[in-house]
Parts: sequence; C-alpha cells; structure tokens
Amino acid sequence: METTIRKVDQEQVWGLRHEVMWSDKPFEYIKLEDDDLGIHFGLFKESTLVSVISLFIDNEEAQFRKFATLQQEQGKGFGSELLESVLKEAKIHGVKRIWVMPERIRWIFIKSLVYKRPTLVL
Repeated sequence: METTIRKVDQEQVWGLRHEVMWSDKPFEYIKLEDDDLGIHFGLFKESTLVSVISLFIDNEEAQFRKFATLQQEQGKGFGSELLESVLKEAKIHGVKRIWVMPERIRWIFIKSLVYKRPTLVL
C-alpha cells in the first residue's frame, strides 16, 4: 500500500474535516476564518485522501489545527505519518515552537509525540 503526503488546497481539506469532525454541522462550520493563511497537507492512500492537517506559521511559532483521519483508517499510523511530515515542514520554515488546541484529538496520541519530541510545546 503506497501513501503520499503533499500540500493540498484548503478546499480539499474541508470535505474530510466535515465528514470526520462535524458531519452534524453545516458545511460552512468547518471552514476557518484564516484557512487562506494556512498550509494544508493531505495523506493519500493510493489516490484516496485519508488524513488532513493544517499548519499555521507565525514567525518561529506554528500551530497545527483541524487534524482529521477517516474513521475507518484511524489506528493505522496514517495520522502519525502525516504529523511527522508536517513537523519536518515546520522545521524547514524555521519554526522552533509548535502549539496545538486539541479539540477532538486524542490526548494519548499527542502525549506520545511529546515523549518522542521533548521540544514540542503544547
């Protein structure tokens, strides 16, 4: 099974965000006011988009938001793979500190990343 990670347009992340995070809300609900300022990433399994995350950089700090993986693909390492790639991208952009507002992200997942990366600030 081949996976690829690449930058995607904000419109591409909206559908997955809606399906995974807030399918009970109107579609407009999943759009962020500052989505046009973010760098959006998608992980594709074959040609299917299965996980998305948005990175917002402000000088040496960044925040990742709206991290979503299709329910049937959760627990398979796709989210971890995508997040690792985004952390590398942030480093390329000179980011020294990353913070997150967890929303519906499982704390156990975030904690495991903190233990692997003590410089990851939450």
